[in-house]
Amino acid sequence: MKTGHSRSQAGFTLLEIMVALVVFGFLMIGLAQSVSFGLRAWNGQARSIAARGDLDATDRVLRTLIGQMAPGFKVDPPNIIGRAHGLAFTTHLPEGAPVAAFTPVDVSLTVDARHDFILRWTPHFHAVRLAGAPVIRTTILLHGVASVDFAYWRPAPGGGAWVRSWDGRTPPALVECRLHFATRRHAADRRHWPMMVIAPMRQPVF
Repeated sequence: MKTGHSRSQAGFTLLEIMVALVVFGFLMIGLAQSVSFGLRAWNGQARSIAARGDLDATDRVLRTLIGQMAPGFKVDPPNIIGRAHGLAFTTHLPEGAPVAAFTPVDVSLTVDARHDFILRWTPHFHAVRLAGAPVIRTTILLHGVASVDFAYWRPAPGGGAWVRSWDGRTPPALVECRLHFATRRHAADRRHWPMMVIAPMRQPVF
């Protein structure tokens, strides 16, 4: 009479348990690496979407500001000061700005020492101010900008040319804007700005 169990009924041996644990460990490592890769890809995509959103918003603001560059008033000639790395002019702010609709404002676009692409603006006055200096408001359009380059198209008979400064009594026919971003460590965080060419209006409208 047999009192023991056969080998097939004796359960797992210590060696079989160890092999199973090793296989299970490899599966957990593979799963952890997959989750980590997925999280990195998700975070990179989120940063890219956020950066793209900032660029799109800045693109719309610049096209509105420069596109509505004031060519002057009947009693107030235009005040356009264009330089290679900055531009100042009179225009209208985009809809939603903290100023009454269709109020002309004097603006300037430049990059400050903290690598922020900034918009400075103040309401435009046709007459000479008798009170103190106006309050200049500052809005950061983009962070992490190394520099901005402007160029201005000067028409001429038979053609024209791009120039790096503008002090004309009328707006340039075209304004070219290039933004250069500060270098970032990760390639997924790097931003690229396509060259913008904007045509300011050239007929007085206000």
